[in-house]
Amino acid sequence: MFKTFRNAFKIKDIRSKLVFTFIALILVRLGSQLPVPRIDREYFSQWIGTQTSLGFFDTLTGGSFTQMSIFALNITPYITSSIIMQLLTIAIPKLEELQKEGEDGRKKIVEFTRYVTIGLSLIESIAMAIGFGSSGLLEGGTTFTNVVIIVASLTAGSAFLMWLGERITEKGVGNGISIILLINIIARMPNDITNLYKKFVAGASNVINGLIGAVVIIVIIAAVVAFIVLLQNAQRKIPVQYAKKVQGRKMVGGQSSHIPLKVNTAGVIPVIFAGSLMQFPIVISSFFGVTPARAYIWPKVLYLLNQNTWCNFTSLGEFKYSIGLLIYIVLVIFFAYFYTSITFNPIEVSNNMKKQGGFIPGIRPGKPTTDYLTKVLNNVIFIGAVGLTIVAVIPIFFSGAFGADVSFGGTSLIIIVGVVLDTTKQIESQMLVRHYKGFLND
Repeated sequence: MFKTFRNAFKIKDIRSKLVFTFIALILVRLGSQLPVPRIDREYFSQWIGTQTSLGFFDTLTGGSFTQMSIFALNITPYITSSIIMQLLTIAIPKLEELQKEGEDGRKKIVEFTRYVTIGLSLIESIAMAIGFGSSGLLEGGTTFTNVVIIVASLTAGSAFLMWLGERITEKGVGNGISIILLINIIARMPNDITNLYKKFVAGASNVINGLIGAVVIIVIIAAVVAFIVLLQNAQRKIPVQYAKKVQGRKMVGGQSSHIPLKVNTAGVIPVIFAGSLMQFPIVISSFFGVTPARAYIWPKVLYLLNQNTWCNFTSLGEFKYSIGLLIYIVLVIFFAYFYTSITFNPIEVSNNMKKQGGFIPGIRPGKPTTDYLTKVLNNVIFIGAVGLTIVAVIPIFFSGAFGADVSFGGTSLIIIVGVVLDTTKQIESQMLVRHYKGFLND
């Protein structure tokens, strides 16, 4: 990976893209420090300190939310709108047709995604402004002027990041939105590593225990990262043979190929879906002053959904709330199957193979091929979902059992590794294309 970036800096065009991306990411971090007007910063910092359930959201925003900067919403509305548009392409035939129209259809769907992003930003910023006002966090109270200023600041910040992400994709190294999400997560890691060091190394009873703590932390992080790399790169290759046919006076076809099925077909989407679904009631309730608690029905439900209460072995009364972890695991597996069913259609793949004269050796074309692809896909999805679950649960377990609270949990590490691998592959492909162009020009 480091060799790829070192070689990329030797090429002027790619070096310019890397510099552009670097400058754009500096703007992201600078904007994360600009405060939203009319919010009582001191009171807000005290209030946010009592909200233990907003850690995942704050991780995705790179700390912008806890600082209540103009990038507090960050790119989360864009991520949500992208997911909504992907789901709507299944429910609305018109959008499905647009998706199949190629580049023109893709541009229209991207345009719709932008509109949905702005709409979600408006809804979320209005809810936040009203919720903060009811909690006494606004200077001068919940006036119309205060609400308009806050809504305009947060919506503009989210729209700017969406625009900047698209510019990184167009003029930078690609994967603009993913790279912004990556820098947000990385920005929180030094503080988390410092907290781990203070608690398990510097805070150990003696030097030996401190060394053991440091070794355990390094080994666990390295093992999880290695497992994620393996999970992201793992594939199930289904062989495809194309029959020979006569075109004019020539015999064409007969070549062999394969269908690559990624083990982690859905990527990090199932974990984000499951986490967001369980955190949504907690976030909304927090704006109205309702926090997770052991008493009363609704606060107890929120306490059950809160990841900070899982895997607590101090008492049976606390451990029973770990049933929320079982719900979380079921949701991850469910969304892995659901999302993959959207992105990979065995019937469509089977029909396309049949039209092109392709077949899977030993499997008859048509329905038998569809059934075979469905069977293999289900097995692959299950393996990927189990792998995702392991990665997501490990940080939760150590957080609940040992108090190792960090923002870069399993979801964050999957995003980091996935984005780094994809970006590296894109840079390598750009270098390869440039090499071939130079060879042809010579």
